[in-house]
Amino acid sequence: EDKMVDAAVLEKLEAGYTKLAASDSKSLLKKFLTKEVFDNLKTKKTPSFGSTLLDVIQSGLENHDSGVGIYAPDAEAYSVFADLFDPIIEDYHGGFKKTDKHPPKDWGDVDTLGNLDPAGEYIISTRVRCGRSLQGYPFNPCLTEAQYKEMEDKVSSTLSGLEGELKGQFYPLTGMTKEVQQKLIDDHFLFKEGDRFLQAANACRFWPTGRGIYHNDAKTFLVWANEEDHLRIISMQMGGDLGQVYRRLVTAVNDIEKRIPFSHDDRLGFLTFCPTNLGTTVRASVHIKVPKLAADKAKLEEVAGKYNLQVRGTRGEHTEAEGGVYDISNKRRMGLTEYEAVKEMNDGIAELIKLESSL
Repeated sequence: EDKMVDAAVLEKLEAGYTKLAASDSKSLLKKFLTKEVFDNLKTKKTPSFGSTLLDVIQSGLENHDSGVGIYAPDAEAYSVFADLFDPIIEDYHGGFKKTDKHPPKDWGDVDTLGNLDPAGEYIISTRVRCGRSLQGYPFNPCLTEAQYKEMEDKVSSTLSGLEGELKGQFYPLTGMTKEVQQKLIDDHFLFKEGDRFLQAANACRFWPTGRGIYHNDAKTFLVWANEEDHLRIISMQMGGDLGQVYRRLVTAVNDIEKRIPFSHDDRLGFLTFCPTNLGTTVRASVHIKVPKLAADKAKLEEVAGKYNLQVRGTRGEHTEAEGGVYDISNKRRMGLTEYEAVKEMNDGIAELIKLESSL
């Protein structure tokens, strides 16, 4: 592997940096990519895959409306480009410092979580997901077509071994019929190609090779293969029974982990493509109807802030709420255990429901 970053890449970096610096971008990339950091990192490459600073920041250079703006093309990028990753990680994950170490995995006492909305007045649906990467493979931008295929085989054969409530079917995107595709879209299961943030990060190559979706018969458990991360493991159902959703996820992750080794780092926890998704990688969320609080957005944001919750529209990131329905999730994924991350969301939602019902 050539150790020098080539001239064309350097040229692109310089031009992109100049544009970003002059923009009114609110991204964490712009906030932390000082001239000094830029000059220090622009000639570096990761040892195994030769990823450059451009691979790390190109999405944020192209999309000035990014919230974060950087991705890790391979696991080594987190250490080679630490001068940029570390402050962004600290900012996003509520003070997880360069000197901090993410705690070992701990799902906690799964029976202490219950139904947040037994009467079904506020919570439309509940979902808990985590991301995992397969050990020994780089992240999306560095994967070869052969590796995508190899990973898909590994994942589909592993998932086909799941039993009981988790038993289901794997649907490869390659050769998928229009009917199956439509059915999965109608069920809100199918991810679509073409997220511009991911495309700019070079994460959509060889599409649809190696991509697929697994879901159980009850459609309460699904796994996305090679969308943004190698694996997105998702447990979800209608209503507010967080306990049930969480227990299903924990059972599944433990089961899959026995068969496939995951990429893990002593300091950063589970490693994935996006620095917002390190550590526990757990995102616990509800779609919740809070029309009175929706009218007082400041109050909503205040409570959310207190419990480190992220409030967004129900169509995902970068969307507005529709009819007072919000997607609310835990924001911090590092420096706390899996159980603590979900408990933070649990307590914040309980507080919001209490508020909404008192207004």
